[in-house]
Amino acid sequence: MSALGQVGDLLQLVPVQRAGVGLLLGALGLPVVGVVIVGLDIMPVRFAMMHVALLGIAIGQLAGLDPVLCALVACGLAGAGVAPLARTAEGLSGAMGLLMSLAIAAALLMLALSGVNANGAFALLWGSILAVGPADLVVLGVLAAAVPALFIWRRRDLALLLHDRELAMCSGVAVQRLTVVLLVLVAVAVAGAIRLTGALLVDALTLLPALAARRLGRSLVSITLWAIGIGVAVNVAGFLISLAWDLPPGPVLVLAAGAVALAAHLVPERRTSSWRTSVSSSAPSPQSPH
Repeated sequence: MSALGQVGDLLQLVPVQRAGVGLLLGALGLPVVGVVIVGLDIMPVRFAMMHVALLGIAIGQLAGLDPVLCALVACGLAGAGVAPLARTAEGLSGAMGLLMSLAIAAALLMLALSGVNANGAFALLWGSILAVGPADLVVLGVLAAAVPALFIWRRRDLALLLHDRELAMCSGVAVQRLTVVLLVLVAVAVAGAIRLTGALLVDALTLLPALAARRLGRSLVSITLWAIGIGVAVNVAGFLISLAWDLPPGPVLVLAAGAVALAAHLVPERRTSSWRTSVSSSAPSPQSPH
């Protein structure tokens, strides 16, 4: 059977169709979340939320509740709770490190005291894209709608915040409140991506498209559009390649996204004027009345 024929046959299967829809929905929201992660310089958020998700899974298994739902709720609460710990942009990474340490310690202690099978709890973190269900598609669909909508609605405030926290405060942006909203979205998105596609795919769906987009975009809007476009292209191409040659989707998507990110960084620097320059020039003076 040819590779094209194999892909056609596999696309007739419901699990494969759900996986494809999930990747398309993920490409609309998760790369934009990556723009936030890079802009706020909170790379440790992926690891912190993985540990918080494990804590939520342990709580769910102990209480007899849906462990995946508990993991998403735990990550959302953690994202909201960690924002007040950071008074500066640099403090966010430190707060994430603290959160990661406390969450994994609490999760392991709870698993040990409760007698819950730790292997089962850890296994839920390494999801299979072919195991995507209707509930998972709902989570991705909400993120696909909410994240781009927030960027459209508050694009000026977000551009200022991701450029310079102090400048955003001086310009009248509700920095603390907006940071809380962003961290909640990031936390839930990262947790959802870990559960749906496994920890390996988190960077392919979030950070790598965002890194390429920041190199190519000249404004926050163009960076966002580039991130979504790259995410869609990488997800579709990587998924079809994995189906055609019977390869695991995770490594294929990571390699495809990484190749695009590397190619974007080969573009000469003079071709990509920084979007930060346009943000600074359009920001109001700190002495301006608000």
